[in-house]
Amino acid sequence: MEYTNLGRTGLRVSRLALGTMNFGELTSEAASFEIMDAALDAGINFFDTADVYGGPQSPDMEKGFGTSEEIIGRWLARGDRRDRIILATKVYQPMGTGPNDRRLSAYHIRKACEDSLRRLQTDRIDLYQMHHVDRHTPWGEIWQAMEQLVREGKVTYVGSSNFAGWDIATAQTAAASRNFLGLASEQSLYNLSARTVELEVIPALRYYGIGLLPWSPIGMGLLGGVLRKASEGRRATSLLQMRIEQHRSQLERYEALCQDLGEEPAVVALAWLLHNPAVTAPIIGPRTVEQLTGSLRALEVSLSDETLRQLDKIWPGPGGEAPEAYAW
Repeated sequence: MEYTNLGRTGLRVSRLALGTMNFGELTSEAASFEIMDAALDAGINFFDTADVYGGPQSPDMEKGFGTSEEIIGRWLARGDRRDRIILATKVYQPMGTGPNDRRLSAYHIRKACEDSLRRLQTDRIDLYQMHHVDRHTPWGEIWQAMEQLVREGKVTYVGSSNFAGWDIATAQTAAASRNFLGLASEQSLYNLSARTVELEVIPALRYYGIGLLPWSPIGMGLLGGVLRKASEGRRATSLLQMRIEQHRSQLERYEALCQDLGEEPAVVALAWLLHNPAVTAPIIGPRTVEQLTGSLRALEVSLSDETLRQLDKIWPGPGGEAPEAYAW
């Protein structure tokens, strides 16, 4: 396994992060335990979850909230594993129907952190990530709450998710005024078929020394060989079917290129992200141990400059970084 620093921090994390959104919903607890065991054995030390993961992410549902964290907590309780992993979770999403059961007020951050610690059966969260920007709460309040958790030893690093470039700049400016480290990482949608973050998010992360954790690195299955799987009789969701038809021409060229390379499409998609120096660790979300094992292959794949050019032709980005992408 390869390891790298999480942004400008001294924390070393594996180049692949284990995403656990499927735990408790699409993946049983027993299968989740097997996946975490296999990930740890493979050297993956970076585990990512969220308070809302584990079931339908709706405040009207009585079941599902916190299930992923609870599964991880029971896995941690089975042995001496806590100090072998970097544990990341998130706060912001609705965890109930009350007016203060969501977002990033100091009130909700404190309560959500305590609830996550209880479900995870641990005394600290290594990376506490804001699941979305909260434009209704001032940064002074947000950072005060995070600083308190850091002082109490309940949180070590703070991260963001789904932030725009200007959100990152605003957050860091406010943190610097308080002599606080601020953001260590940003978790963004980023893959060959979704490259908007190249405009302003990645330049902001590079400037501030913040790590990039791409979520949905294979485009919710789009980049995982969907055309071949369809020919083998495997069914896709209606949403994925719609996206297949939307991108069929690109997918045909992409899967043909992967076949010429002798690599699985999902592996090429992950390897493409790993070649980018801005990327710390793509977040993989395996539903089985076999999917986890397949993802590890990406660490061994080196894409040539010609292959990268071909991928850019098939899946063009926004044209570079702003403003040069659209202006002189």
